[in-house]
Amino acid sequence: MTQDQRVRRTGSLLLAMGIVALEFAAAVGSFVGSTLLPIVAGDLDARGRLGLLLAGGTLGFFVALPLANRVLGRLGAHGTLAAGTFAYVGGLSLAAIAQDAWMFATGQFLSGLAGGVLAVFGVSSAVRQLDDRLRIRVIAASSAMWIVPALIGPAATIGLQHLLGWRWTLLAPLPLVLFGRVLVVRAVRDDPPDQSARQRPLGRTFLIPLGAACVVLSGGWWPLVIGGTMITLAGMMTVLPAGTARLRPGTPAALGAMVLFAVGYFGADSLITVLLTTGFQRSLGQAATVLTAAPLAWAMTSIVITRLTSTRRFPTAGLSLTALGVSALAVQLVVGGSLAGILAAWTVAGVGVGAAYPGVYLAATTAGTSGFTAAELATAVITAEATGQLLGRAIGGTLSSADNTGGLLASYLLFAVALSASAVAAKRMSTTRSVSPGRSPHP
Repeated sequence: MTQDQRVRRTGSLLLAMGIVALEFAAAVGSFVGSTLLPIVAGDLDARGRLGLLLAGGTLGFFVALPLANRVLGRLGAHGTLAAGTFAYVGGLSLAAIAQDAWMFATGQFLSGLAGGVLAVFGVSSAVRQLDDRLRIRVIAASSAMWIVPALIGPAATIGLQHLLGWRWTLLAPLPLVLFGRVLVVRAVRDDPPDQSARQRPLGRTFLIPLGAACVVLSGGWWPLVIGGTMITLAGMMTVLPAGTARLRPGTPAALGAMVLFAVGYFGADSLITVLLTTGFQRSLGQAATVLTAAPLAWAMTSIVITRLTSTRRFPTAGLSLTALGVSALAVQLVVGGSLAGILAAWTVAGVGVGAAYPGVYLAATTAGTSGFTAAELATAVITAEATGQLLGRAIGGTLSSADNTGGLLASYLLFAVALSASAVAAKRMSTTRSVSPGRSPHP
């Protein structure tokens, strides 16, 4: 092996380690944020502004998408790392010292903005530098990174919160994020920015965060909620391939299923602690136990599914199972439910996602005869999943702020409908390969 080959191999391994570390940090951050949400909302007197607390980081991420290539082209790798890291640390620190919901949301927005720029940098570098064999291993390892945080994340978060308070606990994932980002940038430190990358029109792309901001800041005013949703969907459709809205068989239907899945599952996941503490009057400790169930079931089921020879029949069945689990939560909210029943329903939802997600993701990123390039498919699947998450969290947060149980019931009924629609869309997609990538990493 020549010196140049050794350098390239070392760089590839550093990049792979960085992506896996960032997925682990993302998992830790997800559980920290979800577990702390009721405490943050209470301390900031923001129980009526859950949508604002939930969506700040996601809005920042979407604003970053059309800016990322421009930032890289102007600042280069080192400049992007310095600016992105400064903005991320500054935003997280601002959220940690926040005295009201707006200040917290602004901090989350800055962190999401920085995270989005650095995420595009990391993913594009992985596509250029990692061969298919190493990339498959990285994606499998990234899926497994959610198991340990699912097992101990909520309990550890509660322990840290009692010991240090929610503000210091919010900063707990920071060392992991910094470690992963340093590895990624060190691995690609000599890569020149891709000056030939196609720039998407800023105006059309910005429709997504603009519409989501209307939903978040609507204060429950329905005309603005509906208008914001339509603007977001219009922006998303300018990015996704033609035929997605009509669920055209093949890749467009898979992307449509991804959007609907993300609305239903991630919306439900973002409100689990609120559902348990407000809707079912359970303790935060019990809520944390339930919170771990679906992600853990997702990770374990996904690992098993990726070892099977075919996944083409799993997406529809899995998404239907997830819709059933979320529907069961809504029913128990009306008739009353035991902790065991709530835990079982959310676990079933996670098993369904673990069975469905690999096949949906594979179909959404396989061109087949559609003629889409790899770059177009990568952009489309990230946009579909992230936009669905944003809509699910923003609309769910807005609805659930209406009152103690009526808003939560409406939210979970909406999530169940979205998941059922996703199962219908999955029937129209096709998978052409049996190897599944599992959970997609988002550095």
